This record gives sequence, structure tokens and C-alpha cells, in this order.
Amino acid sequence: MDGLSPTLGRLPRLALAQGVLAFGLIFDSMTADTTDKGKAGIGILSAAGGTPPFRVAPNREDAARQRADIRAQLWQAMGKLPPRPSLPRVVTRQVIDHGSWTEEQFDFDNAAGAVVPGVLLLPKARKERVPAILYCHWHGGEYDGGKKELFESRHTPAVPGPELVRRGYAVLAVDAPCFGERHGKGPDAERGGAGEMSAAKLELWLGRSLWGMLLRDDLMALDYLVSRPEVDPSRIGATGISMGATRTWWLMALDERIKAGVAVACLTRYEDLVASGGLKHHGIYYYVPGLLGRFDSEAVVACAAPRSLLCLNGDKDAGSPVSGIRAIERAVAPAWSVEGRHGEFKSIVYPGVGHDYTPRMWEEMLDWMHRTLGGDR
Repeated sequence: MDGLSPTLGRLPRLALAQGVLAFGLIFDSMTADTTDKGKAGIGILSAAGGTPPFRVAPNREDAARQRADIRAQLWQAMGKLPPRPSLPRVVTRQVIDHGSWTEEQFDFDNAAGAVVPGVLLLPKARKERVPAILYCHWHGGEYDGGKKELFESRHTPAVPGPELVRRGYAVLAVDAPCFGERHGKGPDAERGGAGEMSAAKLELWLGRSLWGMLLRDDLMALDYLVSRPEVDPSRIGATGISMGATRTWWLMALDERIKAGVAVACLTRYEDLVASGGLKHHGIYYYVPGLLGRFDSEAVVACAAPRSLLCLNGDKDAGSPVSGIRAIERAVAPAWSVEGRHGEFKSIVYPGVGHDYTPRMWEEMLDWMHRTLGGDR
């Protein structure tokens, strides 16, 4: 395996054996249910050596070291990302008064050749610092969308931004590369999927991934969010649907400032996606070079422990095969158990639901954020 060696490789053999006995968990590669469409992909993956097994470390100290090791490998896999400024230089373009809350439209230079537009919603009625949510928009091939998802109910049961700020949260969202105000502003000014492909190609030439650059922008937005005097930096959450869900659990893996996350309609175990013939269900942004030579997505999700993570998915969502969701659930549960935080990871799979955000999911999200961050009901 290239890159850093897994922490578990350094654990004493007795401790490792005790951990396996305690949790009954050894996740070897090639465990996914393979369809006819996935046979060739699994064959290629197997010929490449498969995905290394993942086990949660057996005690708190080793688990903390394991998370740090995985996090380092995630940064390494995403490529040679430019260093992040300590704090982005933000220019506020406009402030709009909505009565009980304000909307600040802003930009920041990401110090990597792009301007990132964003929006911050702030409740007016506040006696102290308020909890905040980094809202991650979806993909869906809707390149004209982006952060304006905050003000629509096309993919959510309610209009997310006004509903969350009404409940006492500060809410921040930015446009991901190729989306919203950044649509058509990539390396060759192409629009739509062609523009996203061009952006991904150039990043690969530069030795880094589009996914890494997308998350880097998100983390710069987080840097700005926690710097705001109205925001309580100890009560930060993240949420989103689809690509926004994946952004949520990856961001939690990378940055411990996010204390709570709700990921809706995307919890994908990568080997199971290959085995189901489902690689087409995710855009080019989703694929990080060399990742499966290190571990599968259960290792990423486990890095959210011991913080609070809720995952909500439908059993008819082809982009998140249920076999993979169940494998992730089994693999990561000990990451919270070893910390004595059993209830802080929860995964619900809804029967008969596809790639959707249902009213029931919305209520689960609101309840989770209220419990963990303390916003209003």
C-alpha cells in the first residue's frame, strides 16, 4: 500500500485480537454482492489487489491515532492541494433584510485561481452566539443551482435556508466548482458536464483531485463561519442531500470543528457501487485517485466519531447500494462504541424510497440538529 501505513498495522497483535473478539468485526475486501453489470469492475479491483480490510481500533487511544492516520491518508489521496489561508478574505457584496433575519451575499478568493460566492443567513433575535450549519448543496447535474438551493424546495420538503435560520441557526452555503455563479467559469469556460470534466482533468494534471479542491473551498467557508462573532464555534453542524451528503461526511472526517452532521441520500460504500455496476450514478467529482488502495468509505465515515452523525437513505437509491450501507453500519458502529458514544451514530434506511429527501427525513434532520446543536424546534 502506498502512502502512510494504517495505524492498525502498528497495533500489538494481542490488542488487535482483543478488538476483533470484542467487536466481531473484520471487513475484508470483495464482500459486496456482485451483479452481472459489476463483474468486470470487481474483476479489475481484485486484479489490482482489492481493498485492504478495515477494523476499528480496540480502545480509545488507538482509535484516536487511527482516525488521525486515516485523515492524513485522505489529505494525501486528494492530492497536492494548495495551502489554505488562515482566514479567507471575504468581501460582502450585499446585505438583504428579511425581517427576522438577514442575508449576506459575499465572495472570497480561494487563493487557487477562483472566486467563491457564498451566502450567510443570520437570525436577528439572538442574545448570545448562535449555532451554525454549513449547508452543502447537491449536484443532480443542475449546474445553475448551487447555493440557491437554500431558497428552493425542489429537492427538500421545506425551503432550507429560511426554515433553519427561523429556528435560530446561522446558515452558510457556497457554490461548489462549476455550480451556481461559478457555472461556466472553469478552465475553458465550458458549461454543464463538459465544464466539470474540464475542471477535473486540469486538477489531475496538477496532481490533485476536483473533490479535494471542492472540499478545500468548503473548509475555507467553514473557516469564515467559525470566525463570525455571531456564531458559537463549538456548535457547528453540516448537512446536505446527495453530493451535499457526501460533502458532509467527508468534511466531518477531515475537520473536527464540525460537531454534528446529517447526510441525506448518499452513503456509498465504493466497492459495493462497483459490484452493482453503479459507477455511472456519481459524477467525475466523486472519484479520488488511489483511495481504494487504502480503504473503503467506512474508514472515512468512522473518522466522524465520536461526534454526532445521522445518515438517511432510501433502499431504492442506486447510488447507495443497501448492501454497502449495511456494511458501513456494521463497520463503523465500534468507532462510537469504543468512545462510549453509542447513540451518536445513526443510520436509517427507508423502504421504497429512492434518491429523495422525504418529509420524515426532514423531521429527523431537524430533531438531530436540535438535540446536538441546540437550535429551536
